[in-house]
Amino acid sequence: MDEWNEDLEGMESFVLEGRKFVRLPDEEFGHFHTHDCYVFLCRYWVPLERAEDGAEEEEAAGEQDSQMEEDLQSVVYFWQGREASNMGWLTFTFSLQKKFESLFPGKKMEVVRMTQQQENLKFLSHFKRKFLIHRGKRRATENALQPSLFHLRTNGSALCTRSIQVNTDAGLLNSEFCYILKVPFNSEDSPGIVYAWIGRAADPDQAKLAEEIMNTMFSSDYSKQVVDEGEEPENFFWVGIGGSKPYEEDAEYMKYARLFRCSNEKGYFAVSEKCSDFCQDDLADDDIMLLDNGQEVYMWVGTQTSQVEIKLSLKAVQVYIQNMRSKDTSRPRKLKLVRKGNETLYFTRCFHAWGEFRKQCE
Repeated sequence: MDEWNEDLEGMESFVLEGRKFVRLPDEEFGHFHTHDCYVFLCRYWVPLERAEDGAEEEEAAGEQDSQMEEDLQSVVYFWQGREASNMGWLTFTFSLQKKFESLFPGKKMEVVRMTQQQENLKFLSHFKRKFLIHRGKRRATENALQPSLFHLRTNGSALCTRSIQVNTDAGLLNSEFCYILKVPFNSEDSPGIVYAWIGRAADPDQAKLAEEIMNTMFSSDYSKQVVDEGEEPENFFWVGIGGSKPYEEDAEYMKYARLFRCSNEKGYFAVSEKCSDFCQDDLADDDIMLLDNGQEVYMWVGTQTSQVEIKLSLKAVQVYIQNMRSKDTSRPRKLKLVRKGNETLYFTRCFHAWGEFRKQCE
């Protein structure tokens, strides 16, 4: 993360408003919304090629100013929320991208298109783990006075750390994670309060990060309070989250969760593992997915899966379970079948901020 940020010469941020992209206000940097599209123009320093002899070195030194311009690489990141329309991408390609290309004539500009929770690692590094994803549209007023709960979670690499809004439900808490709860007040005296809830088994580094996010990413007008599990203030915290409910006290599944895709799209049947930073949208509707949570191996069947893939995947998952049993006799896996739309909690909790399946954008 430090190396990539040292190479970053500058970043300009834009967000789609209506039919055009406008500059993103500085205070909204790191805030994303599921219904919106964002564009980030980044310029990176690239290493200079050393001259082969002294004469060339002297000439290179004399033309340093002109060479410095050539040593900057431009990368444009396009980010699309999982509920945003594809019109944002079309608007970018026919307007903003052409404008960027005219600013840097004769130079190749790399464009990286990303969807929510499938971001480029280099892009994620620029937010230094303070990456918040809100539900709905930016500046929407209909939910402004409703409490909102964010789940802070790291998937594999520390770079893959996000705080994503989930249902405001105490049953979604877990003692191994940290959460941020924003409770607005309908009062002129105080706009509201933001809590950083620290689970008793949470990683100390994440606890510190949750406090930093609370203090820096939310309006200074709000009161701020760090709350340790078991010491929650009844008056606002439990009322804001909708009342106390039983919740899980461990996340052992995080140590074992692995996702595999079974597909014959290349003309032959193959099973390939997704990266540790997998998300709900990695579940391919026309394929079979295998999810190992350390206790069960779920064979997830999409609605457009062929019978041939089902038969081959069933054999593959049996081989996988036998192999894992020989490697780790203390954790024998059980095979379970699940169809799209009928996932249980033990399946969905392996995915950060599980929600309704994304519909095909117009």
